[in-house]
Amino acid sequence: MPMLYVVVCAAGVANGVPELVSAAQGRGWSVGVVATPLAMGFIDVEGLEEQTGFPIRSAWRKPGDPRPLPDPDALVVSPATFNTINKWSAGISDTLALGILCESYGWGIPVAVQPCLSAAQAAHPAYGESLERLRRMGVRIAEFTPGSYSWTRALDLLGD
Repeated sequence: MPMLYVVVCAAGVANGVPELVSAAQGRGWSVGVVATPLAMGFIDVEGLEEQTGFPIRSAWRKPGDPRPLPDPDALVVSPATFNTINKWSAGISDTLALGILCESYGWGIPVAVQPCLSAAQAAHPAYGESLERLRRMGVRIAEFTPGSYSWTRALDLLGD
């Protein structure tokens, strides 16, 4: 079964990530969740671990510790916050989630992102510049619609 990493950021909708996990599993993916440190307070960690069969990753592992997730065949970032999108685009790797996102370019796997931010944040020039850089890197970006969130839009961008 192919492995999908779902990177979850600290956005108000993050507690809905089980819907994305279920949709991905229904399409034949094995799913591992990687959460930003702040997102850990927005999600049901135990419920997601039970749903996926894998521990939720949020922190770097120590040298010599086993890798808790198989290598990914694809990656979805949902919800993707203003902060994560801009740091990822700039190559900032100060959390495990951002480290994985930065490395994904070198892995050559499909990556799709579903932004979740305010209209005011989306108006900031850095956001548009970051999206353009991510597109040039081959990242598939779902349309951002303020006030509306789709858990499967980024997954749809991966194809079947």
